[in-house]
Amino acid sequence: MREGKPVILYVDDDQDMLENIRLLLEKNGYIMIGARTAEEGLKAYEEEVPDLIILDRMMEEVDSGTVLTKELRALGNTVPIFILSSVGDDMSMVTDYTDLGLAGVLQKPVDFDHLLSIISENVGR
Repeated sequence: MREGKPVILYVDDDQDMLENIRLLLEKNGYIMIGARTAEEGLKAYEEEVPDLIILDRMMEEVDSGTVLTKELRALGNTVPIFILSSVGDDMSMVTDYTDLGLAGVLQKPVDFDHLLSIISENVGR
């Protein structure tokens, strides 16, 4: 939390998605830290541990969101992590996302109401 507001780390290489999610989150009382690569996301996490993390699964490298999830868990992360995937339901069937330490998999395109509901449930607002 910063200034009484939950902090959300959102990592996605799509600048338009970063801007759209930032507008949505800030309008709804959250602070968003944005990053365009897994490396930037890891650095942002280390600078300010967020209350929730959302990662795009496919960024600069295939499955980099999953790799970043493993790196965050290795650092001792305990906050909920959600992966955004264009193959969301398929990923759930192929991979046990709880084994990766994920709180869930969200489908692209993002349903903003569903996203806000998930965030609210996981940061206690």
